Amino acid sequence: MSDAKTRVVVIGGGYAGVMAANHLRLDGGVRITLVNPRPQFVERIRLHQLVTGSDDSVVDFGTVLGDGIELVVDTADRIDAAARRVRLASGATLDYDYLIYAVGSTGAALTVPGAAEFAFPISEFEHGQPLRAALATAADDAPVVVVGAGPTGMEVAAELAEGGRRVTLVCGSVLGPYLSTAARRTAAKRFSDLGVTVVDGPGAVVTQVQADAVTLSDGRHLPSAVTIWTAGFGVPDLAARSGLTTDRIGRLVTDETLTSVDDDRIIAAGDAAAPSNLPLRMSCQAAIPLGAQAANTVLSRIAGTEPKALNQAFTGQCMSLGRGAGLIQLAHLDDRVMRWHISGRVAASIKEAVCKGTISFLSREARKPGSYFWLKGGKRAQRVADAGVAVS
Repeated sequence: MSDAKTRVVVIGGGYAGVMAANHLRLDGGVRITLVNPRPQFVERIRLHQLVTGSDDSVVDFGTVLGDGIELVVDTADRIDAAARRVRLASGATLDYDYLIYAVGSTGAALTVPGAAEFAFPISEFEHGQPLRAALATAADDAPVVVVGAGPTGMEVAAELAEGGRRVTLVCGSVLGPYLSTAARRTAAKRFSDLGVTVVDGPGAVVTQVQADAVTLSDGRHLPSAVTIWTAGFGVPDLAARSGLTTDRIGRLVTDETLTSVDDDRIIAAGDAAAPSNLPLRMSCQAAIPLGAQAANTVLSRIAGTEPKALNQAFTGQCMSLGRGAGLIQLAHLDDRVMRWHISGRVAASIKEAVCKGTISFLSREARKPGSYFWLKGGKRAQRVADAGVAVS
């Protein structure tokens, strides 16, 4: 009998990938390799703090990654599913028995005229330094325009305004699309207190970015010394380039066990997964449990047992609105927004606890595989049934 270990390659060292790698250590017969383009773990939920310098948004992998996991600092260039091999950007290759696809998400492509040339994205760690440099060279009272009023845009706008910057937040149709009406009013009041100009409504869509201004769809021109682009999310195109089935934006399509519809040796987790073509909301709240469940699917296949369908729930959305306040939008387990929210300093404390808690979850799983547990009961099976998708 061969004592060779089962080789599992995890592509992506974000919230989902790190949790998956740590959870796989429940089986001592698994050899785990984690591929990540950076030598440190990036706290994406703190990237707005990187802009102002209140946090560096990185944690050493030694803090969150368990013993025995091989970290390869490289980028996956292509997956050869037939050969069970990953080709890396460096030219090296990694063979696998199972692969966990956890490449995460990125900012949406900057397709608006002038955006690629003149706007600063803030969806990746590498975006932090160029943006900080641009802000440092701009006068203290220079106008700053933040495009996009989801959590990232709202957090960046509040962080900069609290630091004394003159900020305009261009929302598109509405401020905080996920928020309840009451929470949206609270957010608007906070921005008013911070001196942020909120531009929303049907004409508040950016149609052009220039070096010193942005143009809206209704013809308005807003002066801007620094334009920060936070509107929309995309995913890396690795799955599509590798010939795997993806949804319209490139997420890997899987069944409800997170297994690729093309290959039962490839399992997905996190923002780049589209189970039953009904992806969960992109967030670390979704990614961490998905990472654990992806690992469980691999462990079940190794053991020859039937993997379980994913089962997890949401609690809402939390965001900081500067260091002095926050906003917690509560939700039903299936992610439908409730009327209730928490705001002010209490919400800021909760948000900070959440940020620290995500690292704590990963670190605890690194020390003791199987210790992580998550909230279940989000009525996922009913949603899939309502969509007419067969659950394997």
